[in-house]
Amino acid sequence: MLTVLSLGAGVQSTTMALMAAHGEIKPMPDAAIFADTQWEPAAVREHLNWLATGNVLPFPVHVVTAGNIRDGIIARRNTTGGRYAAIPWYTVAPDGKPGMNRRQCTSEYKLSPIAREIRRVLGKSPSDYIAPGTVTVMIGISIDEAIRMKPARQKYMRNVWPLIDRRMSRRDCIRWLELHEYPVPPKSACIGCPFHNNAYWRDMRDNRPDEWADACTADDALRLGDARGMRLVEYMHPSRVPLRGAPIDGDTRQADLFNNECEGMCGV
Repeated sequence: MLTVLSLGAGVQSTTMALMAAHGEIKPMPDAAIFADTQWEPAAVREHLNWLATGNVLPFPVHVVTAGNIRDGIIARRNTTGGRYAAIPWYTVAPDGKPGMNRRQCTSEYKLSPIAREIRRVLGKSPSDYIAPGTVTVMIGISIDEAIRMKPARQKYMRNVWPLIDRRMSRRDCIRWLELHEYPVPPKSACIGCPFHNNAYWRDMRDNRPDEWADACTADDALRLGDARGMRLVEYMHPSRVPLRGAPIDGDTRQADLFNNECEGMCGV
């Protein structure tokens, strides 16, 4: 039997990992696994490095990757070499009708590399049989995100949600971190994630200009080169205008992250 903790390096999964380290969540994970899209903000990478120092958690943190998602966006390729990385960009059809792309980035850049690492740890090849229930995966979803709970896709995995079992909300997680004098993590999501709300985009523009410029350049690339022949015109911001000129100052409403954010992986 193997118990792994799915580490997104956000508030919820960080709290879950530290609670396990304190013995408040059992069993103790054999390892935490962080799936790296290679396009995380610098603050997230710093937080992850802190968690993985060996002085914070009593179990190892495995960092795995399916490649650089930004490179895939620019090259118009997914992780298997197929055309177009499946990112849920906002779109405009030739008739002006708005839409949104399907989402496979969670599967390609998060779930698949975690599953491959689990097989590696078990010493199993991609085709080897693994008995049902062999692996327990701890996922950091809090009670205010219960809609994001989903069973594992593989029969040999069993997903559990320790924060749900303890009726803990995201705010409860922050209180726990503060009570134990741990840093509150930044939101864990790709720099150019289309589910950022305007407050996040403003903070990036005003306080992290390098990351803002990076996101704007990637957004511009959605409509350059091969993209010109696409039927749908793609945008990173829901206003469906280039990010550089998007109306991020005039709308302070929060995005519906619980329904839209990557399924139980990003941002937790």
